Amino acid sequence: MLLNNHTKTMLESLITSKTRIRILVKFFINAANMGHLRGLAEEMNESTNAIRKELNNLSEAGYLEKEAIQNRISYKANTKHPLFATLQKIVFQHLGLDAIVVMILERMGEVKKIIVIGDYADGKDSGTIEVVVVGDALNTEYIDQLAGKIEGVISRKVQFLITQEYKGKGLTIYEGTAPLAPESPLTPKGGIKEVKS
Repeated sequence: MLLNNHTKTMLESLITSKTRIRILVKFFINAANMGHLRGLAEEMNESTNAIRKELNNLSEAGYLEKEAIQNRISYKANTKHPLFATLQKIVFQHLGLDAIVVMILERMGEVKKIIVIGDYADGKDSGTIEVVVVGDALNTEYIDQLAGKIEGVISRKVQFLITQEYKGKGLTIYEGTAPLAPESPLTPKGGIKEVKS
């Protein structure tokens, strides 16, 4: 299912707390993302009380795990929660990552990987999604048209890097012949993969 503005409005009407949405994005775009109260408050430019309230609610519901690391409590997504894959899929749709994969694969050529880097790989909804498209003989003319088309669909700016090989850090959302979206019938075992440099 491609994301459209109606879908985003629907998600935002289901979860009325913008802070909660930002926390869900932070932890569910990449299960490896972690954060602590003060760091999240600074990153999201919110009060520690607002962040604490949402972290407590999400932890009590079992969506987040918490652990003490160096005199601080760190939070991360609970990947064992029965709704983990569903929430991750909702976050991907909310951000438009599913639409990016579909639109790139339409006419780009032989795409080997699609990797999200920068803020979005770290779970920060900054408004600009940086995407690395890896492959041989890719249609670079199409990518120029595609950026504007995708931005119209997902309401976020998209920057592309086209390359034959990528060894940097990021979040792989497509590899080979199957999108790595949670609960997709095409998802290989292991799902979304974090690329580490």
